Amino acid sequence: MNELLYKNSPGHWLLSLLARLYIRFLGLTSRIRIKGQRHHPGPAVYALWHRQEVLMIWLHRNRGLAGLVSQSKDGEYMARILLGMGFNVIRGSSTTGGSQALRALTKAARAGYSIAVTPDGPKGPIFKAHPGSVFIAQKAGIPIIPAACALSNKKILRSWDKYQFPLPFGRIEAVYGEPLFVAEGDDVQAKALELENRLNALTEEAEKLLAAGN
Repeated sequence: MNELLYKNSPGHWLLSLLARLYIRFLGLTSRIRIKGQRHHPGPAVYALWHRQEVLMIWLHRNRGLAGLVSQSKDGEYMARILLGMGFNVIRGSSTTGGSQALRALTKAARAGYSIAVTPDGPKGPIFKAHPGSVFIAQKAGIPIIPAACALSNKKILRSWDKYQFPLPFGRIEAVYGEPLFVAEGDDVQAKALELENRLNALTEEAEKLLAAGN
């Protein structure tokens, strides 16, 4: 856990530092309103769509959540960002050697770590939950906490998920749903669909709260 693969890379060091500073600036200059229970009293799998991941990084900083980060050079940036924001990282890929990555995350969850996941990542389809997060919750015996957000100031990137890059001095509506429990005998695919529906419903709720204003 927490392995850096490109240790002698000034570029990775500098750009990840700038990204962390930006996230902190964003958090301090945004008006953030939270609905629901942000911190579950015990280990859990926190799940939200890939396009909203900055919410997870800021709102769950310095709490030791563990996340999966690829072993690529691009992944090194995210690894350094997460480590600098108080997360733990496990290097691997959900697409290449996915079963090994799931085992590593499950092992961390069983050891008492909460897990941060984007169920539609890293390549989509958008708003479609893969079963990995459900598998982790089932094998580790911990709940899934679905979350979503809506941003008033953002730039939408031309990526597969229309990534929402948040801009400062805006409003953010963050919504946390009720825990989703996965029993040992539950069908993983069916629970993944339930998670997908909950995340989409929470996203819609966050957008409505943002539109209503206050």
